[in-house]
Amino acid sequence: MTEHKTILRAGNGEVEEKRSRFLATAIHCESEEEALSFIEGVKKKYYDARHNCYAYIIGEKGELERASDDGEPQKTAGQPILSVLRGADLKNVCCVVTRYFGGTLLGTGGLVRAYTDSARLAVEDAEIITNKIGRILTITTDYMGLGKIQYLLAQAELTPGDINYTDNVSITVCVPEDMLDTIKNKITEATAAKAVIEAGELMLYH
Repeated sequence: MTEHKTILRAGNGEVEEKRSRFLATAIHCESEEEALSFIEGVKKKYYDARHNCYAYIIGEKGELERASDDGEPQKTAGQPILSVLRGADLKNVCCVVTRYFGGTLLGTGGLVRAYTDSARLAVEDAEIITNKIGRILTITTDYMGLGKIQYLLAQAELTPGDINYTDNVSITVCVPEDMLDTIKNKITEATAAKAVIEAGELMLYH
């Protein structure tokens, strides 16, 4: 997997159903510890609420998933929230939906609908980005090879970062992991193997 979607800016959503209020917040989190800390913060903020139900997905491949009904009937809250996060194909994300009870029982279908709709509104309100997995390549070439390399990068829709001009030219560019070998081979061929290519660590970028 070379990319995944996540939340850049948190989103909020609210649904009212038979006087019960459902307040949802969806955020980016890098670890389970961050998710749990956020959940505890929401519980303290809405200390007088009946329920604080949540779901989170951690890992670039969604390795860890958790959901909680927090006292609601089984699978009427946490799982619907989790389904919204899965449906949006989000990773490293947490969503908490706080319920203020309005005095009227909603039934299983009503609860599922309210938790789903509020979580969906929070996700729609959030700013979502696509993080890609790549490496920083540092390419050192003579001035004759510069134009060829810039042309190849432009063809691949890759934008160079720093370009340093000394006796030679040094170019840095972030290349998606699945394009690395192709780009290296094309640069080597275009410069008759005169360009020196150094690959850095894997990183996320967007």
